[in-house]
Amino acid sequence: MCDTFVALKTATADGSVIFGKNSDREPNEAMALEWVAGASHGPSERLHCTYVEIPQARQTFDVLLCRPFWMWGAEMGANEKGVVIGNEAVFTRMPVNREGALTGMDLLRLALERAGTAEQAVEVIVGLLADHGQGGICGYTDRRMAYHNSFLCADPQDAWVLETAGGLWAAKRIADAWAISNRLTLDDDVDRSHPALIDTARHKGWLKPGRTFSFKRCYSDWFNTTFSFSSTRQERCRRQIEPAQPTAAEKLTLTGALGCLRDHDRPGYLPASHLFMDRICMHAANPVSRGFQTTGSLVAHLTPHSPTYWATGTSAPCTGIFKPIKFEPHGIPGTGPVPGAAYDKRCLWWRHEGLHRSILMDYGNRLPAFADARDALERSFIGGSTPTAGEHPMTGCREAFNQAEELTRTWIRRLNAMPVKDAPGWVYRRYWQALSRKAGIPADGHGR
Repeated sequence: MCDTFVALKTATADGSVIFGKNSDREPNEAMALEWVAGASHGPSERLHCTYVEIPQARQTFDVLLCRPFWMWGAEMGANEKGVVIGNEAVFTRMPVNREGALTGMDLLRLALERAGTAEQAVEVIVGLLADHGQGGICGYTDRRMAYHNSFLCADPQDAWVLETAGGLWAAKRIADAWAISNRLTLDDDVDRSHPALIDTARHKGWLKPGRTFSFKRCYSDWFNTTFSFSSTRQERCRRQIEPAQPTAAEKLTLTGALGCLRDHDRPGYLPASHLFMDRICMHAANPVSRGFQTTGSLVAHLTPHSPTYWATGTSAPCTGIFKPIKFEPHGIPGTGPVPGAAYDKRCLWWRHEGLHRSILMDYGNRLPAFADARDALERSFIGGSTPTAGEHPMTGCREAFNQAEELTRTWIRRLNAMPVKDAPGWVYRRYWQALSRKAGIPADGHGR
């Protein structure tokens, strides 16, 4: 379960394009934040994706990826041309292919490696969908999890939403702002679509005689779409990025985008207090109705000449710290090796879990204590995100990652020394304790 948004120049305070996504996956499904270099390839070269091999492109772009550690594909990312993409699981009436095919995450990464604009990204995904289809198991331990996909593609000038149902699809150019979640959002006002889209709906009886075609009405699977609570999250996100009749002061800012990904809907939120997946900043609580956790977050601040990407590289954006990344071929500083299935203190993602899971054990008291320091550090990053004359763009990035790491270590020590004032219920505590034992997370959160 995920949430993705984009606001174009007309909807942002500074006239930039701002994109954001939370990737919600299983709580121990570590996510790699990585930079992968583009390259030239031979005419007969093959590419092995998560499940299948396909012909490789002759040239690929440099890409920044947020990738579940066991997949080839990515949940979200950007390329050297300023294209940024996020995908969503969507549930449709069309059959799901659980066998080998390109996953939605594969399609996303392939588009980033091959497309120079948001519109080209749509064309790449549609072409791959026609040639190879989509499918495959997309869950980490849940080997039943399979779905279709929607995509939000943006660049510094443009943005598109592309939604699929099996091999069928519809796409729309975005005018001001858009938010997608785990549901179809397009009606009949699409700019492009599969040629068989309407006839298929009519043939299957989903489009009744005399009714106007609506992609989401005809193709949505009611049960899974409803009980993903995607409409609640999408509407909450939409209201934050596109308030009704906004004044210039109310238009989306970078700070507002970070806040949107941290949104819990109301003050005083407690992760143990509700049953369903109805918050943008998602916290797992049980294996049945809330088995997903925000495992990675990315915001892209797209300006024509100097895009900046803001990533936590960790789970839970409310307990994570967004750090600036400039698109330079020097990797991502301070993230360590690609994380795996078990705790590894060398990995940024796993190191942060010591802080995250400590906060969960007294969330109402521990998060406010940490949040002021988190916000102050991010404000300093935002104020210094433009390199000074002669400074290499990665210098500020490296320093930001170092400062965030030091703050995390400091607060792990402080929280370990704080008494628990308001512990969550036993069932919730036991759920997270079992997850931590399975991953081998040390009790002190340091791994020493």
